[in-house]
Amino acid sequence: MSLRLGSTAPDFKADSSNGPISFHDYIGDSWAVLFSHPDDFTPVCTTELGAFAKLEPEFTKRGVKLIGLSANGTESHKAWIKDIDEVTGSKLSFPIIADPERKVATLYDMIDYQDATNVDNKGLQMTIRSVFIIDPKKTIRLIISYPAAVGRNSAEVLRTVDALQLGDKHRVTTPINWVPGDDVIVHPSVSNEEAKSLFPNFRIIKPYLRLTPLKPEEK
Repeated sequence: MSLRLGSTAPDFKADSSNGPISFHDYIGDSWAVLFSHPDDFTPVCTTELGAFAKLEPEFTKRGVKLIGLSANGTESHKAWIKDIDEVTGSKLSFPIIADPERKVATLYDMIDYQDATNVDNKGLQMTIRSVFIIDPKKTIRLIISYPAAVGRNSAEVLRTVDALQLGDKHRVTTPINWVPGDDVIVHPSVSNEEAKSLFPNFRIIKPYLRLTPLKPEEK
């Protein structure tokens, strides 16, 4: 069964660089970002994990736990983390799931079918660069998939967390290229009369497009 936005994130048990984990227990009452990597000791993956490790304090402020995945065992992960920290200047502490048999990758449809040459020495398909943002109810709120050759933008993942959490807290959506501090869109379900009390400074651009600032304490 395909995973879609709104699907419950499948639970699983796996070993990781931080020891055995049960995924739903790991998430607990937090948000989570699960992101996969094709292989240990590879250049793009090394830069990505270092970048996420450096941004981890910002994710933590937002109540978000990070967890990576790579198609190797835990001893390989532990050795690779030393390289990641050395190369990027990070101090990686979040777990990296060991998935040499692609059990989690298959569960989350992280397998690369586009590039048939992207296999390990056992002939198993490598994982693509998938990102899942999962809320405290274990609901998948965002899915992004990149090919193995393209590195992600860690700041974009953080931005989408901000947008999702803002929308959950207020009846708003976010426009193109939104960043925290920009005006947001009043949700279509909010009438103009209701908007007057919820968003006193909202303005009507078109009947279907209403923008409003949010006070700093509201964000």
